Amino acid sequence: MIPVLPEIKALIFDCDGTLADSMPIHIEAWCRTFDATGLECPLDFIEKHKGMPVEKIIHIYNRQYNTQIDADKFAREKNRRAREGLNQALPIEPVVDIVIRYKGELPMAVASGGTRDNVVLTIKTIGLEDCFDTIVTSDDNVNPKPSPDIFLETARRLDVEPRYCQVFEDGDAGLIAAIKAGMTATDVRPFI
Repeated sequence: MIPVLPEIKALIFDCDGTLADSMPIHIEAWCRTFDATGLECPLDFIEKHKGMPVEKIIHIYNRQYNTQIDADKFAREKNRRAREGLNQALPIEPVVDIVIRYKGELPMAVASGGTRDNVVLTIKTIGLEDCFDTIVTSDDNVNPKPSPDIFLETARRLDVEPRYCQVFEDGDAGLIAAIKAGMTATDVRPFI
C-alpha cells in the first residue's frame, strides 16, 4: 500500500503512468508520429523526458539531435494518435486505491503534462471523473515539469499550502517539480 503521510491536507496525482496504465498508448503514438516524420523513435529519450508537454520534448529533441521538427504540428499528431487509444487505458490499482480511499476526505487534483482533452478522457476511462477538485494540464498557462509551477498552481486552486500537499508521480521530471514546490514527492514506480 502506498502511504499517505498524516500531516497531508491535499493529494495531487500525475495521470499517465501514475493513475492510468496509458504509457504504452502514448509510446505507440510517439513511435507512429516519429515514423511519419521518417525518424526512428528514441525510446530512452522519451522515457527520460516523460511528464513534459510534447512540444517541449520536441524542442529538446531538436536541440539535442540537430533536427528541425515542427513541434506544434508533431504534438497535434502525437496527441491525436494517443487520443485514439486512450479509451483502452487501464487503472493503476495501487494509486487508484488512494483516490478511492480519500475521496471526500481530502481535496484531490490531477497535474499532468498531457493535454486537457487526453487527461480528461483518460480519467473518465478509468472511472475517476468525479474524484478531482481540479485538473491542471499543459493547456493551462504554467511552466511544465520539472518546473514546480504546475504543482504550485494546483495547490493554489485547492487552497492548500504546498508543504501540506503530497504528489504521486512516475516520472523524474514530476518528482523534481514536486520537491522544488516544497511538496512531499512520492515515486509510485516501486509500488507498481
